[in-house]
Amino acid sequence: MIATTIPWALRTDKLVGSVIDSSTSLLAAQKHDIVRFAMGSPAAETVPAAAFSEIASKVMTADAMDYAATEGDPGLLESLLGYLGSVGEPTSEDRLVITSGGMQGLDLACKLFVDPGDLVIVESPTYTNGTATVLSYGGDVLEAPMDSDGLIVEALPELVEQAGRLPKMIYVIPNFQNPSGTTMSQARRSLLLELAHRWGSVILDDDPYGLLRFEGEHIPSFNALSPDDPLVFSVRTFSKMIAPGLRVGWVDAAPEARQLLINAKQAMDTCTNLPNQRMIAEFIRRGHLDTHLQSLAAVYRPRKIAMQRSLEKYFGDRIETTDPEGGFFLWATLRGDAAAVSTQDLFEIALAEGVAYIPGPALSVGGKFHDSLRLCFASSTPERIDEGVKRLAAAVDRASTMLSSDPTR
Repeated sequence: MIATTIPWALRTDKLVGSVIDSSTSLLAAQKHDIVRFAMGSPAAETVPAAAFSEIASKVMTADAMDYAATEGDPGLLESLLGYLGSVGEPTSEDRLVITSGGMQGLDLACKLFVDPGDLVIVESPTYTNGTATVLSYGGDVLEAPMDSDGLIVEALPELVEQAGRLPKMIYVIPNFQNPSGTTMSQARRSLLLELAHRWGSVILDDDPYGLLRFEGEHIPSFNALSPDDPLVFSVRTFSKMIAPGLRVGWVDAAPEARQLLINAKQAMDTCTNLPNQRMIAEFIRRGHLDTHLQSLAAVYRPRKIAMQRSLEKYFGDRIETTDPEGGFFLWATLRGDAAAVSTQDLFEIALAEGVAYIPGPALSVGGKFHDSLRLCFASSTPERIDEGVKRLAAAVDRASTMLSSDPTR
């Protein structure tokens, strides 16, 4: 007898994908001019392509085209250790594993710690790719509220009591959070460490943006507040600092996790792209990373300010935003009559007007935040930002008119 159905694994029901990543394909299919506030990418003009082209000519030898050690090429591990020590994040080689971007770090964390039915606390709103990874391993997501100081850690005990079980993992983006742009205060970081130890929960510390601070005071990381803590699993990437196409990141975890990480990674991709590891190692060794990060701060702060000013100019009191001190994103919430417009429904109208963003409901497992949206200020010039916000305001006006003229509303 011939089989007529595909024997899917049960886990395929949990493969929800990413609205953020899907926007790349959607925008590529558009034929008209679009101001792109959707993807969280570095500005194209800030990518150090010339430096990498020159470095590539030096490091692209035959042996660089071979397989690499799964834990990472020794040259990159050495350069990374030195750099982390220089920015106040000292660690040791037995804690590091080089990954294929930050997303692989999140996947490795969930593979090591999340069983089907395990409770995982996440910030709300949060990075949709992170929650998609938790769900793909069968984890149950519990959304926790945020304010201007990041995750409201003080609310977690009551949420856990209501859930009736302890969390296996707490997923946080502590610096310039994606999508809110907020930063978790030091007091809350300390309290979260205390709760994690009380509950035996892993803190999944996802920090792609921590070195992209352009104003305000540095706040110590979980690793700095609790050195060598076995319950802190840190995920980092070069995607936001240098370029996402490199697909190189790292995890910093307890030494006893390293062999498990290696075993898990060997079943994924064997090793991270070796030519790109060699180029990044040389980029750091030459001192370029420090200079590059300083140049990014000089670019991104004016763009954040430009976006805030444009939002005030075109929206007035119809919108409220966060005020990030680094990173890529503003979280904008519609106010007054504009709040009746669902940013999910608004998206198609905005796209037709020539501007793209990420709707609030896409950044919540429960589909919350219909009055909110994520805007990336990093990848557009101030002039393009102003044009994009103008188009966004026009889209909101169109949507509001459609709502007021709809007799079924």
